[in-house]
Amino acid sequence: MNVIITGATGFVGQNLSKYLQSQYHDVQALSLRNSWALNKNSDAIIHLAGKAHDTANTSAEEEYFKVNRDLTIQLYDEFLNSDIKDFFYFSSVKATADIIDGVLDENHYSNPKTPYGKSKLEAENYLLSKKLPENKRLFIIRPCMIHGPGNKGNLNLLYKIVEKGIPWPLAGFENKRSFLNIDNLNFLIGQMLSKKDLPSGIYNFADDNTISTNELISTVNKALGKKAKLWTISKNLIEKVAGFGDKLHLPLNSERLKKLTESYIVSNQKIKSALEIDKLPFSVEEGLIKTIKSFKTK
Repeated sequence: MNVIITGATGFVGQNLSKYLQSQYHDVQALSLRNSWALNKNSDAIIHLAGKAHDTANTSAEEEYFKVNRDLTIQLYDEFLNSDIKDFFYFSSVKATADIIDGVLDENHYSNPKTPYGKSKLEAENYLLSKKLPENKRLFIIRPCMIHGPGNKGNLNLLYKIVEKGIPWPLAGFENKRSFLNIDNLNFLIGQMLSKKDLPSGIYNFADDNTISTNELISTVNKALGKKAKLWTISKNLIEKVAGFGDKLHLPLNSERLKKLTESYIVSNQKIKSALEIDKLPFSVEEGLIKTIKSFKTK
């Protein structure tokens, strides 16, 4: 198949491009930064380009809508006027909810609170509002936190803490989180491209099982051959420190504390049922250990 990928230079784009090429797909990178045009001989568009959530909260609100909503609208309109069959829009679980009680599935009422989540949801709503020709398919992908070798972010922060022998001070927070290994993401997209009777719709992407942050710290230690140092410190004290972090732009702020300690469980049952698979190729532990060990080579 001929596949167009926007955002091909990003972490997901680079990994997905290599994977699809290994599966004998022809991949074409499309930059939306300047003037652009769709290759009319393509079979699918995978739209990854977007403005990521800024945990430091320094980005202008309108920038999210300009990139995540408006560019998506332009691209989708071109898709509708072309002979290209499939459109994959990479949204986010944060397009539907910033905080979850229980398990997040695709039927959850969407009420995002951040400019990032709102911009993603407005893009989704536009795509769903347009009449889709019978010969075309629209897939809205909502991944949870993606990781893999070469990925920077909160996992890299945890790695640096453990590597330096610093005790983990947030052991008093109990939670369960869903992650998404890049290898599982690649596998799912490959399966979706090949399954021609897969219905259009919204699909959550997540690993099969959840993991707590304390378990994650233990996994990082395991990958490094260290013994975990878990400290239980007053939650109120930690939250006050994070509050100071908001004002002083410290590494630990309220947004990052929430990401590290909140529960956020995402169901992947819909996509697995649609693809008729029982489980994904990699467990959450296998994926995390692979990611963590990649940090050691830097």
